[in-house]
Parts: sequence; structure tokens; C-alpha cells
Amino acid sequence: MPENPPLDATAPRMPSIRVALMPKDTNALGTVFGGVILSHLDIAGAIEARKSAPDRMFVTVAMHRVVFDAPVFVGDVVSFYTQTLKRGRTSITIGCRVEAERLREPGVTVKVMDAEIVYVSVDQNRKPVPLSSTES
Repeated sequence: MPENPPLDATAPRMPSIRVALMPKDTNALGTVFGGVILSHLDIAGAIEARKSAPDRMFVTVAMHRVVFDAPVFVGDVVSFYTQTLKRGRTSITIGCRVEAERLREPGVTVKVMDAEIVYVSVDQNRKPVPLSSTES
């Protein structure tokens, strides 16, 4: 499977969100459920989408190339870094990198995953609308 394009290395490294994961987020193996990570990933991506179109509402339509590279453990602090990759007429594609700072290994940060998320701008009836205010 081809790897997602890397986020711009020259962009500032400010996460969209950071979360510490707790025992309620774990499976029987003691690692955090993938679905918990995906939920936070979706929130981080939506925050990035709203930056470029703050007057719009968005719905998630796709997550591409979601592959977990490393597990997340209880107490890890997980950072979600996002960047707008592409804007269409009604859609926006967000790149996201997820990294975990290990609780039990101070100073160690591992890449958990990269993904692309596609959002569509919608109106109150959940119908697609153009991203640009001048087109609506």
C-alpha cells in the first residue's frame, strides 16, 4: 500500500488536538482501541477543515489509507497534526499524522499513523454547498 504524502516538514508543528488516553479506551490486550484513535482523528481533521472555511459545516465522507504503524498505550499523550492537502468545490482533503509520546518511556515519541480525511461542506439540510462564500 503506498504511503500517504508527508505533511509539509516546513510547516509549524502545532497539533490540532492532544489527548491522554485512559483505561476506558483500551481493549483486552491493553492497547487503545483503533476506533478511539479514529474518533479523535476525525475531530482533528474537522478542526483543520474549519480553519479554511470557518463559516461552513462539514461532514466526513472518507478516510483514506488508515494504517496503524504502532500501538497506543494507556497514559500515552497522543498528538494529531493536520494540514489541508486539497480544496475542491465542496470538499476538502486533510492530511493527518498521529504521534504518541510514551508514558513509560519519557522522551520517546512514535508515529502511530498517517491518514487522509475528506470532508464535504453542507448546509442545514446536509446538502453539499460550495466552500467559497462568494459561490453560495
